[in-house]
Amino acid sequence: MFHRKKEKGTHKWLIGGFALTLLLVGCASFLLHKYTVTNVYVKGNVHYTPEEIEEIVMSGPLGNNSLYLSFKYRDKGVKDIPFVDAMDVNILSPDTIEIYVYEKALAGFVKSMDTYVYFDKDGYVVECSNLITDGVPQVTGLTFDHIVLGEQLPVEDEEIFHSIMDLTKLLDKYDLDADKIYFHSSDEVTIYFGNVKVALGSDRMQLENKLMRLPQLLAKVDGKAGTLRMESLTEDKTDVTFQEAKQ
Repeated sequence: MFHRKKEKGTHKWLIGGFALTLLLVGCASFLLHKYTVTNVYVKGNVHYTPEEIEEIVMSGPLGNNSLYLSFKYRDKGVKDIPFVDAMDVNILSPDTIEIYVYEKALAGFVKSMDTYVYFDKDGYVVECSNLITDGVPQVTGLTFDHIVLGEQLPVEDEEIFHSIMDLTKLLDKYDLDADKIYFHSSDEVTIYFGNVKVALGSDRMQLENKLMRLPQLLAKVDGKAGTLRMESLTEDKTDVTFQEAKQ
């Protein structure tokens, strides 16, 4: 009698366990099907195309499941992806996700042999690449004897990085896309826009005043080659000369 009750109890547990397994399998199948991604929106990306970001995020097992992706990228940094600090995946609907890319803040890059070395506002090396990134100016005139990823560029005067960041912020503010910034040993600054050089001089107090006027001046010399001389420009002295390059 005792053995029969025990067998019946075991039988019930087996049936219950089997039913629970079927329920879990059914739920998993439902979630996999319902949360299969068919629409992707990408925001915040500059260095990578939306297609490249989508391929990075949705690779591997369950890479097309919105629930899994939302959990995988929640409050986590991203490793081994140049120029990217982190990415968030937000579920807009079961089959639609939004990927937001948080890129590393770049102040500029220097060229070392055939490598482009990107650094942040404090001069720390963020990335080394063989590609030039649009919107990030090349900085020349800096001297250093070695480069280590994650460490600050060993320049003589670290204050130069504050000057670079102030300048790049102003360039962004006035929608100026510079190709190159040259810091002279005499503290003068020259910015290159295609075939036009802009000589800004060394007066940092007048920097914004000069860059505020620059879009209009560049429009006037569009298609030409030469140097815009803005060294003496102040709020009172408004004359700017353009020295056309000799053919």
